Amino acid sequence: MKRMRDQNEIIHWLRNLLCGLLIGAGAILPGVSGGVLAVAFDIYRPFMEILTHPKTAIPKYLPWFPPIIIGWVLGFLGFAKGISAALNLSGTVTIWLFIGLIVGTIPSLFREAGKEGRAGTSWVSFCLFAGSVFAGLFYLSHVAEITVEPNFWAYNFCGVLWGMGIVIPGMTSSTVMMALGLYRPMLEGLANLDLLVLSAALPGMFITIALLARLVTWFFKKHYAVAYHGILGIVVASTLVIIPTVYTSVGEAALSAVCCVAGFLLAYGMARLDERVKA
Repeated sequence: MKRMRDQNEIIHWLRNLLCGLLIGAGAILPGVSGGVLAVAFDIYRPFMEILTHPKTAIPKYLPWFPPIIIGWVLGFLGFAKGISAALNLSGTVTIWLFIGLIVGTIPSLFREAGKEGRAGTSWVSFCLFAGSVFAGLFYLSHVAEITVEPNFWAYNFCGVLWGMGIVIPGMTSSTVMMALGLYRPMLEGLANLDLLVLSAALPGMFITIALLARLVTWFFKKHYAVAYHGILGIVVASTLVIIPTVYTSVGEAALSAVCCVAGFLLAYGMARLDERVKA
């Protein structure tokens, strides 16, 4: 009996380690939301409970979180090196793969957004967020052609975006960084364990998580449909802005199309599988 209990504890520990690894990777990968993965793995609710009611939640969930935190760090830093290498090989093809991943998650996000109905205010929220985010990012990246200079405050802003992506399920912050020209230098800094990047991004992320936890919990509880349709608008707008328009050859364009379809099928298949598991 004791041996079986020990085996179950080991399996549970490894399961939490894997969940943390995937959530950390979700914070890096465009099209994948760390918050959504936390919801799928049933970690989001305990995590938010610890942030909003620490006195009662920490003793209750403390055994869960060491493997999750270890896995998150490994996923966050490990995937940074891999994606940085892919962008160096072909930024256009890699971005189309990410776009496919994003588009593949939109059907499940749309269903989730309508779980409590779709009133007129929901569509107003979608249009308002989609229009304002697209206009702002398009102007910065295509009209004004503003590229934010990578420095301490820019990396701190990236940390804030990552924190929002963890606390707000469905928000993919990496696409915003792409539009501002911060994604690649941030990835390279994380891959090389650059002290400037780590000292700016990680505190910004953790402070954002702590500050937004109560607000997000309250807003989703009171105005679920409005909040989630706003997130859906951000996802759609930030994806449209990063679509590549310049290709070095016909082969690169064809490979981009293949990777986009592959990313879509992968993300869509994973979302459908998750729905069947829940059912």
